[in-house]
Amino acid sequence: MYRVYTEILEIVGDVLVVEAENVGYGEIAEVTSQRGTSLAQVIRLEEKKVFLQVFAGSKGISTGDRIRFLGHPLYIATGEELLGRIFNGTGLPRDGGPPLSENLREIATPAVNPVKRLLPQKLVRTGIPMIDLFNSLVESQKIPIFSIPGEPYNELLARIAIQAEMEIIILGGMGLKYDDYLFFRQRLEEKGALARAVFFVHTASDPIVECLLVPDISLAVAEDFALKGKRVLVLLTDMTHFCDALKEVSITLEQIPSNRGYPGDLYTQLARRYEKAVDFEGAGSITIISVTTMPGDDVTHPIPDNTGYITEGQFYLRNKMIEPFGSLSRLRQQVNAKTRSDHRTLMDALIQLFASYRETLEKRAMGFKMTEWDKKLLHYGELFEKKMLSLEVNIPLEEALDLGWEILCTCFSPEETGIKRSLIEEYWPKKVGSEEK
Repeated sequence: MYRVYTEILEIVGDVLVVEAENVGYGEIAEVTSQRGTSLAQVIRLEEKKVFLQVFAGSKGISTGDRIRFLGHPLYIATGEELLGRIFNGTGLPRDGGPPLSENLREIATPAVNPVKRLLPQKLVRTGIPMIDLFNSLVESQKIPIFSIPGEPYNELLARIAIQAEMEIIILGGMGLKYDDYLFFRQRLEEKGALARAVFFVHTASDPIVECLLVPDISLAVAEDFALKGKRVLVLLTDMTHFCDALKEVSITLEQIPSNRGYPGDLYTQLARRYEKAVDFEGAGSITIISVTTMPGDDVTHPIPDNTGYITEGQFYLRNKMIEPFGSLSRLRQQVNAKTRSDHRTLMDALIQLFASYRETLEKRAMGFKMTEWDKKLLHYGELFEKKMLSLEVNIPLEEALDLGWEILCTCFSPEETGIKRSLIEEYWPKKVGSEEK
């Protein structure tokens, strides 16, 4: 039977406090007020006191309103009917389409038992050389994009969504500006990718409570598709907004703050979401790419710091490009040996020479005389930045490898690259391509 209560002890922000019995953590309740019926979730139990977080905010709710506990956690509709649709942070349509109530699945369930996980070993192609060639994305990997506000991280996510060789794309947007939400929708629609995508969008003007639900809802739907054999890519932006929402709720609950005011369980909250990345034995997979904007470009901030302990590398987005130094996919060695025999060696050579180019730039800035070798490095660095680093470059992995050889051949002799003779004989271009002016 449903349990109904008509006395709210306290209203603090979007949190209601009621005295009730036999209520479980995470249970859903209906709050009926003059504005209508709203859903709320149990977020804390303290003896007989039950703390409820109202999804739509507590505006218009009074202490005499009616609360009915439903006896179950939050569920989300799943299945093929979601494809091409856009929902809000609670799973309700925001695209004008009909609400869905079939194939319900519980959100925020435990991560998959490691025994049932396969070792990540399948390359996910994106068409971006700085990912495919230098920091290969692997199926079932969890990896963040560390950035600062103002960088084109949402544009990068949209491009990955369109070009990644995955069957299902799920976008979880948190604290999005309305223009960003429209950008994702228009870009995927223009490129014909919206039909295989599902959006769960919390905008900056929506109740902050909905922000906390977006990752759990996105991952619950992803898990359902993956168990049905689909390769799913989950894109989350921006996890900093998610963590700030956690911080706001913890302050409301008067919890003792940890580093910089964030809750002490920040690591656990992030790990619960990221550990959903998995390659199921005998089924599909979930790959997670998230955006974490770093306040003040500070990688020691609690959010990127905790994220780095959980995830398998990171992409640093700086100056509108994926920074080659600092970016790292810890699983790239799982696939580099399976692409082409020159992949690992060429990647190392290109990066080593680019590091020398950066040192030469410093020498030139300090007024040192440029040697012939320095001039070659400067020429190489300019070509590398234009043809490899730029996010405008869009080529398959094999073409990126061939392009790397062409750049080396344009700037250096084979001996100057430090690459072993067998690979030089197999891949060194027969003719030096003309440099683009």
